[in-house]
Amino acid sequence: MKPLEPVSSGARIVLGIAFFVIFFAAWSAVTFGGLVPKIFLADPLTMLREGWALITDHGFLKDIAVTVWRVVGGFIIAALVAVPLGLAMGAYKPVEAFFEPFVSFARYLPASAFIPLFILWAGVGEGQKLLVIFVGSVFQIVLMVAVAVGSIRRDLVEAALTLGARDAGIVGRVMVPYAAPQIAEILRLVLGWAWTYVIVAELIGSSSGIGHMIIESQALLATGQMIFGIIVIGVIGLISDFAFKAVNQKLFPWSTI
Repeated sequence: MKPLEPVSSGARIVLGIAFFVIFFAAWSAVTFGGLVPKIFLADPLTMLREGWALITDHGFLKDIAVTVWRVVGGFIIAALVAVPLGLAMGAYKPVEAFFEPFVSFARYLPASAFIPLFILWAGVGEGQKLLVIFVGSVFQIVLMVAVAVGSIRRDLVEAALTLGARDAGIVGRVMVPYAAPQIAEILRLVLGWAWTYVIVAELIGSSSGIGHMIIESQALLATGQMIFGIIVIGVIGLISDFAFKAVNQKLFPWSTI
């Protein structure tokens, strides 16, 4: 094992699976061995049994679908606003000078702090959940995209100017292709953050979704159900992460990320 030395795809899969095997083995040891009371941490079998009951008896699949819809909807709205603005900020310094102070200020504001205001403005319906995800994602994407676009090599821009390219051509045919793989990677990372925001939004003033199920399970001290909900989020996130990577590799074969 050497710094930055790549591993084969087979070894990567084996190592990834090995971590989960060790994790579940440790979890089983502390729960079945009685080191931790089940009221505080359910064992894996109890978690699976209660999770299956959630799916078959309590319509948990609907809660999963609702949460996925909220994440995807809020994230797409944020990306549609943030990516063009980030491109403009990265390409044109006056635009960056105008927007960057506010974006830098706003990205430090926790989206959860806005939930009471959003409930006041939009009620407890879907609009409130989408607003939380939007606010939590949009400013992060804007600034990261601006940095990615602004970091383009100057020699590429100068070469385009030498060949007679105009402003629109430099942005559309040089800067965007150069930054596109990084932008795709930024979107993949921020999508993971969007899951955090939607669960927080569903913990307050919600009647459906994974977060709502978790808070109801807390009242019943059903740690198995809570852990099952958390694992479901992780599994969905893992699937979406691998899907994002595969799509990025297909769309941007020139990427070194």
